[in-house]
Amino acid sequence: MAYKRYIVELGFGADLHGGNVTKAAQRAVKDAISRCCLCGLFDILGIRDPNQMQVQIRLGSPYPEQLNLAEVESVVPFGSVTVEAVAGGLDVQGLHLAALGEGDTIVAVAAAVTVYVNVP
Repeated sequence: MAYKRYIVELGFGADLHGGNVTKAAQRAVKDAISRCCLCGLFDILGIRDPNQMQVQIRLGSPYPEQLNLAEVESVVPFGSVTVEAVAGGLDVQGLHLAALGEGDTIVAVAAAVTVYVNVP
């Protein structure tokens, strides 16, 4: 059996107050997986355990070196997860409101979430 790509979904996330790329990346991954119902894995392929999936996440971030990849990985509920960060996304000047975060930078991160399953 070989792992085959089952789904690729894209997501977008931003931190509007504080420039936290990890928070933006977590939101991007949640955005992507919120649009996926993987019923075909169970109903068509006969997968019984969702942990049989391999989930690969690729993040485009304006500051990939600042991402906490383990925190991003933690938002995926099951499967064997790997996370990669590359340069991308964007940052723009926002508005500093102390009650909402530190700084005045808005950061946006794009996520591509790919699910692979081991099929005959």
